[in-house]
Order: sequence, then structure tokens, then C-alpha cells
Amino acid sequence: MLSFCIGDKMKKYKNYLIVFFLPIIIFLIGLLLNQIYPFGSKILLSLDGYNQYPGFLNNFIKSITTSKSLFYSTIILSFIINIIVILVTILFAPILSNNLLNESRLYYPIICISLTMPFISISSIIKGYFWGKQNMFPYMLSNFIEQLTRLSLILFFLTKIFYKGLVFSICFLFIVNMIGEVVSQIIMILFMPKNYLNFKNIKIDSKDIKSILNICIPCTSSKIIGSISYFFEPIVLTNVLIFMGYSNEYVIYEYGIINAYALSLLLMPQFFTQNMSTALIPELSKHYSYGNKKMCKKRIKEILLVSCFIGLISTIIISVFPKFFLSTLYHTTEGYDYIKILSPFVILFYVEYPLMSSLQALGKSKEAMKCTITSSIIRLFSIAILSLLKIGIYSYILSIIVNLLVSTYLYYKEVKKVLA
Repeated sequence: MLSFCIGDKMKKYKNYLIVFFLPIIIFLIGLLLNQIYPFGSKILLSLDGYNQYPGFLNNFIKSITTSKSLFYSTIILSFIINIIVILVTILFAPILSNNLLNESRLYYPIICISLTMPFISISSIIKGYFWGKQNMFPYMLSNFIEQLTRLSLILFFLTKIFYKGLVFSICFLFIVNMIGEVVSQIIMILFMPKNYLNFKNIKIDSKDIKSILNICIPCTSSKIIGSISYFFEPIVLTNVLIFMGYSNEYVIYEYGIINAYALSLLLMPQFFTQNMSTALIPELSKHYSYGNKKMCKKRIKEILLVSCFIGLISTIIISVFPKFFLSTLYHTTEGYDYIKILSPFVILFYVEYPLMSSLQALGKSKEAMKCTITSSIIRLFSIAILSLLKIGIYSYILSIIVNLLVSTYLYYKEVKKVLA
């Protein structure tokens, strides 16, 4: 009887398990072949696109009988926003690269970042459609093929592009992301109902636009605010440390080591946590809409338990053998000291992300936005204040720890209040 029940449970959650296990397999294959850790998601523009539309459509599609007009309205609105963002980015790219970031070579990468936005937005809208319908297979398959396409292009072309310079290589990686998004879109469109996409009858519904803004603004605002804090993070850090007498080269070098080596290595299993949290968002939303708080608590506890287990095991292994992993993956031991300091606190990340996703799933976007605003302000202020203490780049390390402690507590407090 017990084995029968377990078998039924496994069949029920098979798609959820596949969603985050298959992409990580492709991810690890890419690591072995290329010895490259993919770029993170802490980018002002792309982070917004990835988190804005799925969260909105996931909640809204379930509340209406037909979603076709909503789908078209969302696409048109996203294009308008993307065009504005691209134009603003192109206009201010010279100021950002030369004056704020003090690195003229970042001009073209900044332009490339803005050009990825339309591709990311369309993919996110289609993903949100399937999430709202609780049909995870098209998302899983498209994600699988998307990652395979990206890693294949990197495998065959990156070494050739790299000889043309660092700027060309960075721009190439953004182009690869665009191609991956297009491939993902094609796969998901094939799974959409026939005659659903008929752009001859496309039109904007003012009621849909109003509904989009009412639901999307709180959800998006928390992501934008968090992204803005990450955007201003290197600007504040660089300018304050230069003011205190540190060289620009020192700040760029050490900041790069922390993000490219230390944090990348410690947060490598975050792929599990993010996919798992995303896959269970529709179910949490459904249980909460039915008033079943007991089941919501159960699902959140399950997510936190698995996430913490993965994070704890990986953090212990990495913190015990940091030089081995650094030398194996990156052919360097730079960042060893930073890993030793950050490792006891990184486990909080595996608590923070599921709690934040749970708040979004429970329809508490405004509460999540308030938590993000508070933690973002504290993050930037801690960077500025600690940098004045003349402890060098360790001011940034301490600000990361402070942010993790504050944000995790705030999200936990809000989730507990909602489900009380």
C-alpha cells in the first residue's frame, strides 16, 4: 500500500521534477565541455523581463474564461515598454559606461543587453500562459532545447570569438541568449492551441491593459527595485572606494573575483531552487484561492526543506574544498578567502528565494515589493557606510551578508503573517 501511494505521488509530480532536473543536466554537460559558468541573472533589464510577465499571466489567466485578448494586449504593451527601454539605454549608454561605471568598453555590452529585452519578454509571456494553464511540459521542453542551443553555440563559436577581444565575446554571449529565446518561443508556440495566434485580428483591449497594470505593477516593481539596487551596487561601491583612496583597477578586479568566482561557485545549485519554486507557483496559487492554507504551508515547507538540503550539502562541500573547485572550474584559486567568509551565510539564499516566490504565488506582490524596497535600501546604504571604514572590498562582502539576513527575515515575516 505504501509503495502504491508513493508511486501515485511520483506520477503526480513527475512534470515538476522533470522541469528542474533536465536543465541542470544540460547545464553540467556545458560546464564539463567548456569549463564556463553561465552568466547570472542580476542584470537590470533582463531580470525584469524574466520575472514580470510569467508572474502576471500565471495569476490572471486563471481568473478569466478567455485569455486571447489578454495575450495580445500583453505582447503589445511589452513591445511599447521595450522600445522605450531600448531608446533610453542607447541614449544613456555613454554616460553609464564612461562616467558611472568608469569603463568605456562596456558601451556595446550595455546596448546588447537592451536589445535582448524583446526576445526575453515574448518568451516570458508565452511561459506565463502555460504556467497559468498549469501545463509545465511545453516550458520544460523549450527550456531544455534552449539551454542545449546556447551551450552548443558557446561550444562551437566562443573560442573563435574570444580571440577578437573581450567586448566581442560578451556581445556574442548576449546574441546567443537572443537565439536561445527564439528557439524557446518556437517550441512553445507549437504547443499552443490551433488558431490561437492570429495576428490579423490583433487589438488592444483597454480593460485588459488596466488589469495588466493592476496586477503586474506590484509584481514587477519588486523585481525592478531589486534590479536597480544591483545596478547601482557597483556604481556606489566603485565611487566610494575610489573616494577613500583605492584604485579603480583594484575595485574592478576584486568585484569581478567575488561575483565571477566566489558567488558563482557558492550559488551554483540555485538552478534547482529557482526551477523548483517556479514549478510549484501555480499549485500554491490554486490552493490559496480555495482558502486551503494548510496545504499552502505544507508545500512551502516542502520547498524550503528540499532547497535547504541542496544548499546545505553543496555549501559544505564547496567550503571544505574551495581551492579544488576553483582550480578545476576556473583554473585559479582567487576568491578562496571570500568563499570562507560567505559560505556560512549563503544557505539563507536557499530560504530567501522560495519565500519570495511563495509571496508572489499567494498574490501578495505589494508585500514582496515592500520587503524588496527595504532590503535594497539597506543593501546600498551598507555598501556606502562600510566602504567608509577603509576595509576595502570586504565592505561589499559584509553588505551581501547584511542583505541576506534582512531580506530573508522580511520575507519569512510576511509569509507567516499571510498564512497565520
